[in-house]
Amino acid sequence: MISFKKYIIGFWLLIILSTIGYLFWDNEWKYNLPTPLPTNYHNVKVGDIVNLNGKIEKKNGRPVFLHFFNPGCPCSRFNIPQFVSLVRHYKDQFDFSIVVMNDDNKYTLEDIQDKFGFDIPIIFGKEIADSCGVYSTPQAVILDSDNKLYYRGNYNKSRYCTLKSSNYAQMAIDSFLVHCAKPVFSESATKSYGCQLPNCKKTDL
Repeated sequence: MISFKKYIIGFWLLIILSTIGYLFWDNEWKYNLPTPLPTNYHNVKVGDIVNLNGKIEKKNGRPVFLHFFNPGCPCSRFNIPQFVSLVRHYKDQFDFSIVVMNDDNKYTLEDIQDKFGFDIPIIFGKEIADSCGVYSTPQAVILDSDNKLYYRGNYNKSRYCTLKSSNYAQMAIDSFLVHCAKPVFSESATKSYGCQLPNCKKTDL
């Protein structure tokens, strides 16, 4: 009888530990691993010209900052305050746009604007992500006035975007503004982490 009770207790402890392990993996650890490279991925290198297919209106030849966002991605949601801060500080020097990557049609233009708290261009679709070589969220892309790729990478080494020493997106902006030819970062800046992009079915707005 005692051994049977031990067996039952052990079984339930195993279930509980397995559940905790799965929840930790699903909510935390998997986002610390590099995002798998998609099949037939086309790499876009720094200096390559990116075709925006007329989806983004450029003002006065200013550089463009593209924020790739998935409302269903925890990493994207944690990243919102940092992106908002970048827009507020650099809105007079860059044209900011949000590229929404999500295959859930429930999100509207107004939904996304409400999440960020301001009105900037928002594009739905995967086409620009392919043009920039982006396959995860959140990701930042900087294009110069000639649409040449200057930076594509992560916002921060920290999932919660709290480490000042690894504010990669802001560092790339500052590097661009002092006319640095090419920002040099560690792999933690340029290797994609976060949520793998879904095949977005929403039409452009």
